[in-house]
Amino acid sequence: MNTASVALTTDRTATRALEHEGVRVRWLTCTAALDGNGTEAAGTRSGSPAAVRRTAHVDCDGRTREGRTITLGGQVTQAVEGRCVRGDMTAKAAGRTVFRATLLGNCAAPATSRPPAGAPGQGARPTVTVTVTVTVTAQPGK
Repeated sequence: MNTASVALTTDRTATRALEHEGVRVRWLTCTAALDGNGTEAAGTRSGSPAAVRRTAHVDCDGRTREGRTITLGGQVTQAVEGRCVRGDMTAKAAGRTVFRATLLGNCAAPATSRPPAGAPGQGARPTVTVTVTVTVTAQPGK
């Protein structure tokens, strides 16, 4: 899991989810930051190679077509590039909670390299700009 993939996939899937809920999204931009140390994944045993599950904190900001604020924030525990994100995320638009989700998107969807098409009758949508900041700290002896 990397921050660029998490940010872009969250952006795409959150935009679709918001529009499905009736929010007319003008733009949405997401950033992601990986946690520093990960946590042991469920089902691992002592003495076995450590399985690390990383989480990413996501923050998205945007505007509706009416000029109102959109925010989405939370934790992502899995991102299937371009298809879905799993975790705990809450989206708000114009000051009201639109949804709280543990899954956005369709993890079983076929991989695609092109952006999702807009709804019929819509003009071209602006492209998404993703800004990612990664902070890496060196650990002694590594």
